Formats: sequence, C-alpha cells, structure tokens
Amino acid sequence: MKILTSLSLLALTYHALADIDVPGANGSSGVLNITEDTVIDLSQAADGAWDGANTVNGIYDASQWAVVFNYASVNIAEGTTVTFTNHPSKAPVVWLVAGDVTIAGTVSLNGHESQIAPSLAEGGPGGFRGGTSSFRSNPRASAGFGPGGGFQQNNAGRSGSYGTAISDSATYGNPSLIPLIGGSGAAADPELQATDRRGGGGGGGAILIACEGSVTLTGTLRADGGQGISPRFSNLNNSGGSGGGIRLVCDSFTGDGNLTAAGGSGWQAGGSGRIRIERVSASSDLSIVPDPSVVPIAANDTALLWPPATAPQVRVVSIGGENAPADPRAAFGAEGADVSLGETESTPIVIETTNVEQASTVQVRVTPRSNANATVIDAAVDSVVSTNPLVVRWTADLPVNTGYSAVQVKVVRP
Repeated sequence: MKILTSLSLLALTYHALADIDVPGANGSSGVLNITEDTVIDLSQAADGAWDGANTVNGIYDASQWAVVFNYASVNIAEGTTVTFTNHPSKAPVVWLVAGDVTIAGTVSLNGHESQIAPSLAEGGPGGFRGGTSSFRSNPRASAGFGPGGGFQQNNAGRSGSYGTAISDSATYGNPSLIPLIGGSGAAADPELQATDRRGGGGGGGAILIACEGSVTLTGTLRADGGQGISPRFSNLNNSGGSGGGIRLVCDSFTGDGNLTAAGGSGWQAGGSGRIRIERVSASSDLSIVPDPSVVPIAANDTALLWPPATAPQVRVVSIGGENAPADPRAAFGAEGADVSLGETESTPIVIETTNVEQASTVQVRVTPRSNANATVIDAAVDSVVSTNPLVVRWTADLPVNTGYSAVQVKVVRP
C-alpha cells in the first residue's frame, strides 16, 4: 500500500473542451493516476483559498470547510483502492477536474468500524465519529457524534442518521449537498461488560467530484457508514454509522459500477446518506444506494460549488464567555480544547445566524466524549444585530460534563 503524502504528478496547463464550466478547474494539481492501493493524507494540505494556487497535496479552505484538489484528469485503475487519512478539521474532499474522471477501481470514504475503548471510530472525511464504549468501570460509554449522532436508548447504542432518520436521531443537510457534509456516528452500548469494549461505527465521509468532462464509473465510489458489530464480536448491541454524502457534477456520466452511501451494519443499521448527480447527459447501468437526487443540467452551465453569499449561515460566537474559534476542531486533547471552561454545571452559549428567519429552530447538541448521553437544546432569540442582511443572536444554557464534549449547532427553517 502506498501512503500518499506527496504525489509525483505530471503538471500540465490544461483545460478540457467541455460543455460545463467548473470554477477553478485548471488542472494545477496535475494528473491523478492511481496504479496501486493509495492512502491520500489530507493532513498534508496547505492552508489557503480553494481557488488559489494549488499543490499536489491539496488546499484546505477553512471558510468552505473542504480539502480541495485541482486535477487535470483522474484515473483510478482496476484492482486499486484509494482511501483517505483525515485532515485535523475532519473536512470533506473536493476534486475539481478539468478533464475526465475514470474510476475502474475503488474510491472509499467509509466511516471506520467500531473501535476498542477508549478509542473512537473515525468518520470518513467530512463525517463524524462513533461513540466510545465503556472502558472497564470508567469512563463509561458515549453517544455518537454529528448532527444526527446516535443516542443511547433502552440499554443499546443507536445508529447515526443523515438522509434518513433512525430512532430519535434527526435528518440534516439537504438533497443538493450544498454545503457538503458527511454522515453521523453511532452510539456505544451503555451496558457493555468490561470484556466487550467496542463502540459505535463512524459516519461515512463526503466528496464532491466536479468535472468538466465525463465521469466513467465501472468500479466503486463509496461513502458508507462504519459497521458497529465486528464479526469477532457479533453479540454486541452496537450500531452502524450513517452513510455519508457523494455529489457528482459532470458533462456526461457513464458506467456500470457501484455508487453507495449506505448505513453501516450493526445491531441497528445506520441511516442512509445522500447522493446527488448533476449531469448534461447520462448512459449508465449503475448500482446506486440510496436512490440519488438526479438533476439534469444544460450545456455551458456553471457548476455551483459552494453556498452562495445569501445562503443561511450559523456560527457559535462564545461558550461560557469564551470566544469560539472560527475553525473549531473538537480534537479531544490532540490539539487542546477549542474552548476551556472552569468547573460548573451549566454555561451560556451565544449563537449567531445570518439570513435565518426568527421563526426557525436553532438547536444545540452537546455530546460528551464519555460518561454521558448527548443532549439537544433549543436556543432562544436574544437580539437582532441587523436586518439587511438579517443577523440574529440566540442563546441557550448548556449542561457541562467533566472532560471533553463536542458542541454542534443546527438550524431548522420553517
């Protein structure tokens, strides 16, 4: 297996004669030609603007929360597999391609299977982690992470949700996959014995392939949720992470391969992810799970890659009076905390939305790293900062657990 930290690529000045326009697709990362199993290490990406000078290792654009590659063309040979190591931000993957994409092998953004405590099952790039299992008597098991992370219910770890809802976990995102986001992790069984120390599966990752030429898929492109039950531990009440997100934008789409964003297997299977296909023409006999959102586009259309400036936005301003970083990591100790709090039972959170109606519901999810279930709280309107654009501040009181917790905010518009 080849670990990709710096590809040797042929750099070309290249622009395909194509019927659609992909902004920024100029081939500056060269040709991606995979002839052996390869791991693309997203942590090697340089920080910068997605449409800036690119490198073979990609660009991490924090404002878009994506690791962007700009290829002249892509060829994944039959019998080879491409996987990814997460960027510290856990951001999804974007391939801008000036020419054609051929996937005869496998491109995988799957979430990881359940891990032995105290480890967490990583999501694929753009996806979220599964909950940790009990580690002897302490720490105890946790819920899954992400907007649709699984809860601990009735002495079982429930699966993650995304495009379809499982148990009390809600759906999120939208069929357009703008913005691009992956699947959520499953919870761990809170009743595991000391010898059964495996947690929930991670959520499937997310990828956008925007190509000015053709996409030919005779192999497999997948962003499945991680399985919650390992074959070695088939008696555990651990569940699968949800499927992730796959968005394809191209001039023509052909092939007879497999395109999947399915939930991971387990005591309870993970929810389905989302698949979006935008193309001028298509002639394919693909196996696609779940059913995709298919949108015909016209010749000479310009692909919409990112949310427009008028799109709804939400951010955490502060927690407990401490300013939240613009690019939070939820690293759980690997890089230090995004926000550190003193010992307390609850603390206020301040949230800011832009282009979001006051009749919307703003929900805050707090998921402890261990020892507790996740909590979801509705925030209340605190003040209107401006009316054009509409900027609103919201507040809520969060429970505080000892140790690390992940905090995520979701807007549900009326």
